[in-house]
Amino acid sequence: MNKNYYAILMAGGVGSRFWPVSTTEFPKQFHDMLGSGETLIQKTFSRLAKLIPAENILILTNERYNDLVLEQLPMVKPEQVLLEPAMRNTAPCILYASLKIQKQNPEAVMVVAPSDHWIEDENAFVANLQQCFDFCQKENALMTLGIQPTFPNTGFGYIEFDKSDGNRIKRVNQFREKPDYETAKSFLEQGNFLWNGGIFIWSVKSVTEAFEKFQPQMNALFQKGMESYNTTSEKQFINENYALAENISIDYAVMEKATNVYVLPATFDWNDLGTWGQLHEKLTKDENNNGVINAKVVIENASNNIIRSDADKLIVVDGLHDYIIVDKEGVLLIYPKSKEQEIKRITALANEL
Repeated sequence: MNKNYYAILMAGGVGSRFWPVSTTEFPKQFHDMLGSGETLIQKTFSRLAKLIPAENILILTNERYNDLVLEQLPMVKPEQVLLEPAMRNTAPCILYASLKIQKQNPEAVMVVAPSDHWIEDENAFVANLQQCFDFCQKENALMTLGIQPTFPNTGFGYIEFDKSDGNRIKRVNQFREKPDYETAKSFLEQGNFLWNGGIFIWSVKSVTEAFEKFQPQMNALFQKGMESYNTTSEKQFINENYALAENISIDYAVMEKATNVYVLPATFDWNDLGTWGQLHEKLTKDENNNGVINAKVVIENASNNIIRSDADKLIVVDGLHDYIIVDKEGVLLIYPKSKEQEIKRITALANEL
């Protein structure tokens, strides 16, 4: 294990499109969403630990999830869990974690990875990550792992790389916002566009220099805490100052401004498990394309449904097609898959009851 390898595991999201399973109190990264026997954060941690020393994996999360993290990852020490006292998007928490790592090991290279994505071929992921680490140790580079698009998805941002670059690792021309369907189709036809999966790799030197250059105000705020990082006074500094940081993503804050940005087209399969429909894609299904998680079922004249229950309950389905059926602790959701993007709105209505 290379002691210079670090990871920042992003575990602060709520996953509101997976209601009623994912809630503010217990978000999707802490659930076994696919019935695999491990929660998403456990899967992600073990995948990263194939290459990165377990003690060098920091978990960034909201204060309210501290106990959940420590319960699900018993190998993690409390000081590896970085608690955000306020929601401020991805740039402030990445800068905070990077400065902590820099103080501990100025030679560090790191990966920033979401805790709630699904990657089947973990060996291919580790091989890709190793390529990125090797590159970032030699070059002043901000890197991302780009996902090969399989259809014109309008729900992801895209990375446009230099078509003329014959190297395995490509120079990035620009990041593109979530497109409409026709634009997404043209991206796929051009052949030099990848999905932005939110996985970033860089040396601690490169990323802290980028923050200094492109986010001087935020950088100055967090630099004030350098003496306190990795000491008993760190928590007090973060509690007093974190909320003063701008609410901005790492993409807007740094990646879209920098010119030393590179992408490695990933060779592993990837699913961000953003919706019930995307979860359905990854499940083992019956001959009528019904996917079942943790439920005893009798299914007749029904197809293309996703059915989930946490209770020891028999679920009988007849005559339903393309539905999300979820039974969880006082909530029964029977909802058309075609309207799954509205579940976020329904969640808000349900919370008012």
